[in-house]
Amino acid sequence: MSPISSSSDAAAFGKVGVLFGGRSAEREVSIMSGTGVLAALSSRGIDAHAFDPALRSLAELADEGFDRVFIALHGRFGEDGSLQGALEQLGIPYTGSGVMTSAVGMDKIATKMIWIVRGLPTPKYAILDDDTDLARVALDLGLPLIVKPPLEGSTIGITKVGAASQMQAAYRLAATFDEVVLAEEFVSGREFTVAVLGRGKTARALPIVEIVAPQGNYDYQNKYFTDDTKYFCPADLDPATAGEMERIAVEAYRALGCEGWGRVDVLLRAADNAPFLLEVNTSPGMTSHSLVPMAARAVGIGYEALCVEILASARLKMAKGQG
Repeated sequence: MSPISSSSDAAAFGKVGVLFGGRSAEREVSIMSGTGVLAALSSRGIDAHAFDPALRSLAELADEGFDRVFIALHGRFGEDGSLQGALEQLGIPYTGSGVMTSAVGMDKIATKMIWIVRGLPTPKYAILDDDTDLARVALDLGLPLIVKPPLEGSTIGITKVGAASQMQAAYRLAATFDEVVLAEEFVSGREFTVAVLGRGKTARALPIVEIVAPQGNYDYQNKYFTDDTKYFCPADLDPATAGEMERIAVEAYRALGCEGWGRVDVLLRAADNAPFLLEVNTSPGMTSHSLVPMAARAVGIGYEALCVEILASARLKMAKGQG
């Protein structure tokens, strides 16, 4: 999308709601994302307004005449399809992926199942519940392994398990967030993320970002609240490896039906430089530490221009099935 060149271009967006805050465990990060997006859109002359669904009814979006919304919510009730369904009912175009894609992308187990069917590489996994033989899972997947709640983001509730005796505690922690829990093979190697813009055949990868966290621990604190984590964009990769990583990231994005913008996390196994897909974020962070804006800057797309491009992609996804 070309930059806004006049007040009439900005006016074409109408009254815009920037949805942030919300009720998920990622509320704090969402507030940081939404505050940045709101400032960026306002700076371009767009009639943008803050809207926190935790404090206001979504019905007010229709009552107050919002023409479209930018979703800067993360986690449950914002990234999981429930909000998207409400906006479809209200008839208000929105940024990002639709109802089904958001729901599936939020669920790391469902996401892995689709990727495996599509022949895309992802670490081996097991689904845990109260009846699972945890020792057997540790034996099957090998140690260390990762235990996480499949419906949370920002590394909330995650444990790296180094001994079978730690499995029960790791499971109990993750089970405080979700009814079922995901155990995943630990892939030792370098950590990357690939931002993707667009939808369908037009989806394109932005430059790859490598993440180097202190002691390899890219946790909630190191993601958002310290400057100790190092980022390298474009990542230092040979062209063949970079090309393959971008290819599988875009294929992973398309396989789920993502659109607007998203971020696909990838591990590169140290033993053989084989890439493995970890998860997709259908409403990625837009904070000062966030990786999609970083990747966009590497190809000359500033933060404000990125926000405008994403807003321009807002649409109703289920319109063809109406009446």
